[in-house]
Amino acid sequence: MSPRVVRRLPTPEMLAQDVADSLVKRIEKLQADGRIVELCLTGGRVANLAYEHLARVVGRSKVDPGALELWWTDEAFVPTDDPRRNSLQALSRLAGTFPLSPARTHPMPSSDASADPAQAALTYGTDLAGRTIDICLLGLGENGHVAALHPDHPAAEPTSAIAVGVTDAPKPPNEQVSLSLATINKSREVWMLATGTEKAQAVARTFRGDATTISAHVSGVDRTVWFIDEAAAAELPFHSCQL
Repeated sequence: MSPRVVRRLPTPEMLAQDVADSLVKRIEKLQADGRIVELCLTGGRVANLAYEHLARVVGRSKVDPGALELWWTDEAFVPTDDPRRNSLQALSRLAGTFPLSPARTHPMPSSDASADPAQAALTYGTDLAGRTIDICLLGLGENGHVAALHPDHPAAEPTSAIAVGVTDAPKPPNEQVSLSLATINKSREVWMLATGTEKAQAVARTFRGDATTISAHVSGVDRTVWFIDEAAAAELPFHSCQL
């Protein structure tokens, strides 16, 4: 596992700004080599706040939105226009100032495009096959879950599949689609986001190596960065910062 780098910010708003600024700098560096950058987005309140910041700053940067491949870590298996979809929430925040290439934007299949979550996962896995995610954003759940992978749930069991269908999810909606843990851990960099006192216990359990949390098993190949606000870091005995 790659070593954890911890970036501790005072508030969720400052954390979201830091995530956006860090993304811009990292994407600029990767694109400077002429690469198409494979970026995997997540859902959640703080992630959406980061996308709002990203939309405001990207125009002043050297980031080429057309040279980004956008993917998602997980998705509600609901109709395309359902407001619960992570991709809809993210793209509605980015679209105004972030001219993304439709051909390089890959939302997970919806319930009006696939028969069930398993079929949607198979389709998404086929699309993602042969690619390596450069930066994978993930939110931390209160029970230590990531994407739609929950502790003691069959979807989190070891698999060679790129993506998995989730049924009977402990967190609504009942049906979801998720990247597998193996796929997440093949990402060059994983960026974990955690804010609020309700996440403090999950953060502490993860850093203690509590194997019952999914988050304790997550690691990027080259780098694993944790963006944590003060409330979520409240139960950590220490933290380190990289500026």
